[in-house]
Amino acid sequence: MPELPQRKVGIIACSGEELAEGTVTRLAALKVLHSLRPGRTVTICLPLFLAGGEGDRAFARFHPTITVDGCELRCAAHGTERYSGRPTASLVVSDLLAEAGLPAPAGRRRLDEAGQRAVDVTAGRLAQLVDQVLEPIGAAGEPTVDSAPESSDGMAVGMCSCGSGIPVTSVTIDGRTVELLAMSLIFRQFCGSGGRADDPASADRLMDIVKIYNEVPPVAESSYREAILREYITFCAREGVR
Repeated sequence: MPELPQRKVGIIACSGEELAEGTVTRLAALKVLHSLRPGRTVTICLPLFLAGGEGDRAFARFHPTITVDGCELRCAAHGTERYSGRPTASLVVSDLLAEAGLPAPAGRRRLDEAGQRAVDVTAGRLAQLVDQVLEPIGAAGEPTVDSAPESSDGMAVGMCSCGSGIPVTSVTIDGRTVELLAMSLIFRQFCGSGGRADDPASADRLMDIVKIYNEVPPVAESSYREAILREYITFCAREGVR
């Protein structure tokens, strides 16, 4: 039985180049990615994300994200919230340095000593946030995989282009098409464990799992529930499970 892809933390760094703090965000993100938390983090390209990179947006909907901005404009945080939901956590370098009593950095292409110190402080805080975000996920015992999942179950799914192997399923809800993540994998696991759509308690558990990986608007939850249970019943029928 296939398992859900391992969740990592996506770091979305500010792309601003007019301030030294923008350079700090990118260097700090790279330090976390390669040195401090390798294997537990990925970086998401903000310009591609804002331009409509569906793979990056799907990744941010599935995985917890941390945004790191250089200034109070918070471009990365606002862009993430607009296209993929509110980030799990966010940092602003200028605020972080003020709290630590450190001087503002200088040099956009080559940071001064204060800039290098800012990178270290920002990277350290990012690493702490990564640990805080992943700790409850690990404690909950979420399954992981070493390779991309199969998508041969007959569902109308696409595969996210972000390289995470996340299947994306198109579902019609209230007359509009909504993309939901990892549905075929969730259904296969839940079906294999004996989950039943006609049992309210079992259906509640299924929805709880779906909401881990997808944003379900509270005002539309009943419509989402109806559509997801309908898809689940169809999936189980194809799998030969009643």
